[in-house]
Amino acid sequence: MERIGIYGGTFNPPHAGHIQAAKQAVTALNLDKLVIVPTSIAPHKAIPEHSPTPRQRLEMLRIAAADCPKAEVSDIELNRGGVSYTFQTVSELKERYPDAELILLMGSDMFLCFDQWKQPDDILKNVELGVFYRGSKGEKTAVAESKAKLEQRGAKIRLVENDIVDISSTQLRRMLAFHCAGPFLSPGVAAYIREHGLYDVNAQWKNLPMGELEQVVVRLLNPNRVAHVLGCRDTAVALAKRWGADVTDAARAGILHDITKALDGPLQLTVCAEYGKILGEFSRKYPRTLHALTGSMVAERIFGENEAVVSAIRSHTTGKADMNLLETIIYVADYMEPNRSFPGVEQLRELAFSDLTAALKLGLEMTLEHLKEQGNEVSPESREALDWLNRQEAEAL
Repeated sequence: MERIGIYGGTFNPPHAGHIQAAKQAVTALNLDKLVIVPTSIAPHKAIPEHSPTPRQRLEMLRIAAADCPKAEVSDIELNRGGVSYTFQTVSELKERYPDAELILLMGSDMFLCFDQWKQPDDILKNVELGVFYRGSKGEKTAVAESKAKLEQRGAKIRLVENDIVDISSTQLRRMLAFHCAGPFLSPGVAAYIREHGLYDVNAQWKNLPMGELEQVVVRLLNPNRVAHVLGCRDTAVALAKRWGADVTDAARAGILHDITKALDGPLQLTVCAEYGKILGEFSRKYPRTLHALTGSMVAERIFGENEAVVSAIRSHTTGKADMNLLETIIYVADYMEPNRSFPGVEQLRELAFSDLTAALKLGLEMTLEHLKEQGNEVSPESREALDWLNRQEAEAL
């Protein structure tokens, strides 16, 4: 009996992880054919604004899947239109291949919420489930529990531990905007994106007015980061007015300081590699601390910011020795903007408007103490920043 896999998704855009999963499915599940089906309208999540049309996603997917033996891309859901429900697609493919054994592929996240799908029992009557998971202890336990429950209802389920490229389409869209997505796309898909100006790759974001800049930045942040970033910008402006710094530079550094914060550690390293930045031992060991560096590079290359803004963003997380006024303002504003809540923050807020250098020193001391309590290593830049301030104090006595 012919074994046919069904692999659905938005594929927005199709990337190396999708194609690796497809190839692994063909081998691990002994498939004779793999039908890859891009959705028209996903039922479980809204397709972001500024996304390609469904037909453009289909064209990109056909380019990407050309490198996957036994795979074919189907426009079945695009032709049907409306919300793309899997039970309908499975039913249509069952009619098309009545004598075949159908295997519906999905990741562990979709598998764990399978009972929330529309008409899940109808799906189970017609297909075996092929579930890909990464093998972490918590995920493995949750998948095994769901598998047991569904099998009690007669489901056929195959689990496949995978080692595919771990990047979400959301993260990839950010990497495209930062011009760092090359490692995750086939050359053909990358060329198609450039040719059609998709995913902001041809956007002109340099020297945007603040209102337009804010709209772009908010779109690139995780939603839970927006309030902090706007609070940091507004606090930086207030501090700039108090201490005589350039208000425009303070606002732009504040709004952009966390522009790459949403990227995980491996993607931070990818940005550095794509921009040709050689890293020290601490940064390679703790890549999550790199968002200040990568953010400064994106601010310069993508948004065209001046050196004062770029330098303030670069030092806003760790600090550095002999920080200038704008660098100090962004470091302190990031630490004590109105959404921050921790013991000592009110003292820091008072100091910020009465003795900015003292506020900087207190922030550094709090950071080092917090890292010490957690057993974490302190960056060399933070130690150098605090040592420099202590020397300045001693010399002034």
